[in-house]
Amino acid sequence: MDSCRPLCKPLLSLSLSLSLSLYRRCDFAVCNNKLIGATSFLSGQRLVPFDEEGHGTHTASTAAGNFVMNATVDGNANGTAVGMAPLAYLAVYKVCSQSCLESDILAALDTAVEDGVDVLSLSLGGGSEPFYADSIAIGAFGAIRNGIFVSCSAGNSGPTYRTLSNEAPWILTVGASTIDRKIIAMAKLGNGMEFEGESLFQPKDFPSTQLLLIYPGNGGNSSASLCGPGALKGVDVKGKIVLCERGGGISRIEKGVEVKNSGGAAMILMNEEADGFSTLADPHVLPATHVSYAAGLQIKEYINSTETPTATILFKGTVIGDSSAPLMASFSSRGPSLASPGILKPDITGPGVSILAAWPYFLENSTVPSEPTFNIISGTSMSCPHLSGIAALLKASHPDWTPAAIKSAIMTTADILNLGNKPIMDQTLSPADMFALGAGHVNPSRANDPGLIYDLQSEDYLPYLCGLGYTDEQVSVIVHQTVNCSEIEKILEGQLNYPSFSIILGSESQSFTRTVTNVGEATSSYGLEIYNPEGIDVIVQPDILEFTEVNQKIIYEVTFRPNNYAQKGTYKQGYLNWVSAKRVVTSPISVFLA
Repeated sequence: MDSCRPLCKPLLSLSLSLSLSLYRRCDFAVCNNKLIGATSFLSGQRLVPFDEEGHGTHTASTAAGNFVMNATVDGNANGTAVGMAPLAYLAVYKVCSQSCLESDILAALDTAVEDGVDVLSLSLGGGSEPFYADSIAIGAFGAIRNGIFVSCSAGNSGPTYRTLSNEAPWILTVGASTIDRKIIAMAKLGNGMEFEGESLFQPKDFPSTQLLLIYPGNGGNSSASLCGPGALKGVDVKGKIVLCERGGGISRIEKGVEVKNSGGAAMILMNEEADGFSTLADPHVLPATHVSYAAGLQIKEYINSTETPTATILFKGTVIGDSSAPLMASFSSRGPSLASPGILKPDITGPGVSILAAWPYFLENSTVPSEPTFNIISGTSMSCPHLSGIAALLKASHPDWTPAAIKSAIMTTADILNLGNKPIMDQTLSPADMFALGAGHVNPSRANDPGLIYDLQSEDYLPYLCGLGYTDEQVSVIVHQTVNCSEIEKILEGQLNYPSFSIILGSESQSFTRTVTNVGEATSSYGLEIYNPEGIDVIVQPDILEFTEVNQKIIYEVTFRPNNYAQKGTYKQGYLNWVSAKRVVTSPISVFLA
């Protein structure tokens, strides 16, 4: 995850596009039949688009990488690596270096549209902005107006609420969650207690015998507790295992560097309270394990209970089958949306924790330096290209679908249960709310056959944008045409034909309509299933949808009415399902009781 830079906080230095047809725009000589375009937009200069950081290579291969046998990182996670859409062509547009100029972002997006791509993937974003001041929202609208699907990272500022990037309703906003693979390193204390953690660095020769364990923050030294550069000077850590706290603006890897440079034998990295049980497998520079906040507290308690605390780290390697997956990553940015509270964001979550993909450089501390280069990293930068590749597959399967139709299919078929058949959890091991999870975790197979879709054309956003109170000039900037809002019938945000509902409800009822299009069997029937948000009655008319044709449209009305159990000042959430003999079409509901 990158730190904030001027004008834009890049989650990745490249934006990607996926194409199902062949075109070429290449600013250097090594493009091929996979990478068919590579262009750099930096301060208006057309430079060779080298990937200095690795993020671009990683996300590109995640979206559309070919099959690679025996992919591994330092001997871990061995298997066949493949992108989501391995037969898609790939083009890259570099828009960030030391900064990300909005002019460069817009130029790249406009160029991608001109090049005729099918999907745009942007692991890139800044803070919340009105859409007329958001270069990604403006460029993305130009893309969807040309039938191009746009997928963007939600941001890495979680678990704090209202931290989203890329909130426009014509963008698929993607959060990050875990997969069922872990690379485990167990912290074992002298009293026999064991705590599961993670580390990508898995040394074969680390002794299982107990070593002295130290917490440098004892005595109130908060700087030393964070193990930042120079913070352990004067602290005797030589040959010991050092307990370090996460945070302080210091990277997890950097903390290990300080421990190693100070003579420490190993590091136990404990979460901050906000990160809870959300841990990551990192390529540490010394034997290490990243454990939860709860584990860290118990380790501190043990250290303070004895004069000679000891510990060791047991490296267990790759373990597959975590039934708690997917679990929301603590870093994944949360809603509700600031730019448009009446649109529920994020839209979806996908794999974004400890993701293996291609990397352009050898890892510095790799024990297998001659292996093909892959790396395992985390972020919504990683989840975004998963959804981009899935969108490319859906586009190939349904070439007549609009970007909104593809988004609807992804959202209404998402999973809300984990592999253990329990509600998907957040970093506190409590059920994740919709401001973390969106509609749920992507299920590509079901998205290919959603039954019903909530469709939108680009002109359908005009009444919504005018309804936000934007001026004619501001709306015109977004939609790339002259607009006179006085000639347009404005709508509330909740009236946009979106696959989810985000309602601000006072003492009076509110009603909205939705239009669903049948993309399943010609003759099909859907019954209503409602999970009412607490304190709200949800009334739907009609309560049965009967279709006789493919692409037939039916309008239904939803009324939200507070009841005697409504608690003002709270958010309540539920679901509206349309259920047929073969499918469940799910719309999340979030209501703020004002």
